[in-house]
Amino acid sequence: MEILVCVKRVPDTAENEFELNSAGNDLDRDDLVYSVNEWDNYAVEEAIQIVDNAGGSVTVVTVGDDESEEVLRREMAMGANNGVLLSDDAFEGSDGKGIAAILKAEVEKGKYDLILTGAQADEGAGQVGGMLAAMLDYPYASLVNKIEVKDDSSIHVGREIEGGNQEMNEIQLPCVLSIQTGINEPRYVGIRGIRKVASVDVPVKGAGDLGIDPAAVGKDGAKTRRVDYFVPDLGDGAEMLEGSTEEIIEKLIEKLKAKGGL
Repeated sequence: MEILVCVKRVPDTAENEFELNSAGNDLDRDDLVYSVNEWDNYAVEEAIQIVDNAGGSVTVVTVGDDESEEVLRREMAMGANNGVLLSDDAFEGSDGKGIAAILKAEVEKGKYDLILTGAQADEGAGQVGGMLAAMLDYPYASLVNKIEVKDDSSIHVGREIEGGNQEMNEIQLPCVLSIQTGINEPRYVGIRGIRKVASVDVPVKGAGDLGIDPAAVGKDGAKTRRVDYFVPDLGDGAEMLEGSTEEIIEKLIEKLKAKGGL
């Protein structure tokens, strides 16, 4: 089975102190530490496990600048067979639809049975997987927490739904799935693995290589734009607990006890 996993380089929430930029429409990203999007990491692990059992190969792809190559190499060190970087000045400022259009062009250049994305990324919209499936006219399932390969033409997919219930669906291949965290336990990536793929060629494709009209993506092609980005004011009765994680937990428990919650 040939699997393509769409990944993204995002700010690492465990390593950064976040502040807004001077324009008030984004984070100040100058000194942030980046890593692979958590949801995407689960998608890559699932793809590797499927290929281990059913055969085939895993390709990871990302839309970004030169620094995004480190995310591809990290996932290749994890076990993905190939990486592709989609990078062009024309892609900068793309909204969700623009990113999906760029990924669609890459999917159509290959021959993939299964396309995986994370359920969401750092901006929390959770829209690229669904848009990509719609543009390709492929079946789609979101919040997937179980995949069973049945044969060369279909898979069984488990989804988390409202009320803590689980549903199973049979989906024809090729298809697009958005993967939920908890579907597996992503494997550890060591220095040896990273060194092993350090010299592996990672092709870089721009708008011309993909046959994309630059005006259809990037800022010019974006149908949505962020106009504000802010920390909400505290509501009436809200209180922010400060201190270490352990201290915050202790304070929270005491408050819950005082309110009759425990």
